[in-house]
Amino acid sequence: MTTEVAGAGMDAPPVLAVDALLDDPKTRIVVCCGAGGVGKTTTAAALGVRAAERGRRVVVLTIDPARRLAQSMGIDELDNTPRKVDGVGGDGDGSGDRSGGELHAMMLDMKRTFDEIVEAHADGDRARAILENPFYQSLSAGFAGTQEYMAMEKLGQLRARDDWDLIVVDTPPSRSALDFLDAPKRLGSFLDGKFIRVLMAPAKVGGRAGMKFLNLGMAGLSLMTGTLSKLMGASLLKDVQTFVAAMDTMFGGFRNRADATYRLLQAPGTAFLVVAAPEPDALREAAYFVERLAEERMPLAGLVLNRVHGSGAEQLSAERALTAAENLEEGGIVDQESGKAGLRDSDADTPPDADELTVDDITAGLLRLHAERMQVIAREQRTRDRFASLHPDVAVAEVAALPGDVHDLAGLRAIGERLAAAGSRPAGGR
Repeated sequence: MTTEVAGAGMDAPPVLAVDALLDDPKTRIVVCCGAGGVGKTTTAAALGVRAAERGRRVVVLTIDPARRLAQSMGIDELDNTPRKVDGVGGDGDGSGDRSGGELHAMMLDMKRTFDEIVEAHADGDRARAILENPFYQSLSAGFAGTQEYMAMEKLGQLRARDDWDLIVVDTPPSRSALDFLDAPKRLGSFLDGKFIRVLMAPAKVGGRAGMKFLNLGMAGLSLMTGTLSKLMGASLLKDVQTFVAAMDTMFGGFRNRADATYRLLQAPGTAFLVVAAPEPDALREAAYFVERLAEERMPLAGLVLNRVHGSGAEQLSAERALTAAENLEEGGIVDQESGKAGLRDSDADTPPDADELTVDDITAGLLRLHAERMQVIAREQRTRDRFASLHPDVAVAEVAALPGDVHDLAGLRAIGERLAAAGSRPAGGR
């Protein structure tokens, strides 16, 4: 959902119409991705609150280990079960013009999600054997790529339940946020690779021949997690054989579900939002996300640019403000009434005490602060223009910086309002 605008100088990027995106019943999944420390978790939560108060039944799934999402929503703790957020939606006090919406929130528990898969796709005895197996416990708790794959599984579970008409996903910080796009490929490589064939062979062959074959593949065991390296000898061999025998019939289901969720992420009902701050490093990461999503043919809705600075006195440039401050400090400002310059004492180089500050001192300090802010604004604008020149078709919603951190529903509503306002700014606005 975008709105075209024209900017001064270079053409401004299209504007991301956030409310139109959230209100569209065809939008079923919104994935927020971006570098760490750019307000991604807050953005995801704010989108969830705003969508719920505009009539959607929303669940926010966070994969970020930070606890800020729970705190801002007034929930003691988030876990692997969606929990209803009170005071939002039909019973909330937001300004939305629709009712009937609800908001739920949850945090991915990687191991618990893996356990749920086992419990759902294996009979009681086999499930119990898998869950109690030391090899499985190591795999489910720390094997490389498990978190990303379980995020795919949990997203697929939420979508299949159909209890919500909008799922907002808050991904982990840094470039690893897109690793879940590789989950099906990684899982396929793992299940079809030499290592898993080494593990499966003893369970299928059995006896002395199987033990000999497994011994030939012991070098592959070094690829497993550090936890597995602590298991030794016959105990390790027995655990591996038991695990592979129990899991053998489930491997195909893992791959099929991951592939199905991957296709779901490519479907028209999904929208990716890249979240960034107007800083060079953050926007370089944003460019990476944009390019990667294009390679994977994932539907990009646009860029949310958080913490953008502005000023109500932008007509006073940094250069003019600094010049005025220097003139004041040097006693060179001409009094408009007398026509005479206000001179300072000869020892003006010595900073005055707080109780000796004059109006000129305070004014000069404010002018310097304004100059610094204008320099920040100019630097941010150059950075945004550089990103826009490389990705002119990416719709952008600019969110002005707040004076403090967001720690409650009121703050999330304020962010949502700013997101919506960014998508409805008049043509020619920046």
